[in-house]
Amino acid sequence: VKPAMETAAEENTEQSHERKVNSRAEMEIGRYHWMYPGSKNHQYRPVPTLGDRASHLSSPGCFECCIKCLGGVPYASLVATILCFSGVALFCGCGHVALAGTVAILEQHFSTNTSDHALLSEVIQLMQYVIYGIASFFFLYGIILLAEGFYTTSAVKELHGEFKTTACGRCISGMFVFLTYVLGVAWLGVFGFSAVPVFMFYNIWSTCEVIKSPQTNGTTGVEQICVDIRQYGIIPWNAFPGKICGSALENICNTNEFYMSYHLFIVACAGAGATVIALLIYMMATTYNYAVLKFKSREDCCTKF
Repeated sequence: VKPAMETAAEENTEQSHERKVNSRAEMEIGRYHWMYPGSKNHQYRPVPTLGDRASHLSSPGCFECCIKCLGGVPYASLVATILCFSGVALFCGCGHVALAGTVAILEQHFSTNTSDHALLSEVIQLMQYVIYGIASFFFLYGIILLAEGFYTTSAVKELHGEFKTTACGRCISGMFVFLTYVLGVAWLGVFGFSAVPVFMFYNIWSTCEVIKSPQTNGTTGVEQICVDIRQYGIIPWNAFPGKICGSALENICNTNEFYMSYHLFIVACAGAGATVIALLIYMMATTYNYAVLKFKSREDCCTKF
């Protein structure tokens, strides 16, 4: 019995040794075809291990890809672009219609002679053409700034990656910073200028409210309450009549031209203010991105040496 048991043990040892040799040979074959993928002469296919399955399951999915894409969006530039488009659209559209209504009110009530307000009509017509140019320019400029925001944001997000900034890219970013500052200062002037017609129409509207009040109607001085549009300098002093009083002034305030022009000038002024805020956001975003790009370029130069 003892020799039989020894023989069985020897056979088991030989079988285990053969398994080890076979597994080691399979590992060598798998390593060879991993190093030389062009050799496909055998039908050996390695069984995927638990680590391979875990790596396949841990690959990024649709949600992770969406989060990564959203991380590269320049939200400040995006908000500024939407605000800029909205503000410029309100300013240009409402301002164009309000200027046309203002000319109609002047021609019908304050200046019946065409030669008296000929210069004003030409100026208003020129301003309407300028409005067309402003709308077209800011539409293109907003798109360019948004694209520049995507460029600089990708650079900021990959500071420690292989992204390399160029001198031309930094120069373009600096140019946009300077141009945005200039446009911001210019739009501050536009915002102040757009408040002037709102002030004029508000004075006329408040005078009409005084005429409509019961205290004024009970007195005999209603016709002495007047509005002289010549004092604002938009028509010359020899314009006729130039001044409207009493019930005639109240009738002007009840017209559709006055009502629409007054409210459209208010909306246009609000649009100019929204554009100023958008340009301020652009200033902050472009200045920050340019500063980070410049710092990154200096850091790259230092690492080279």
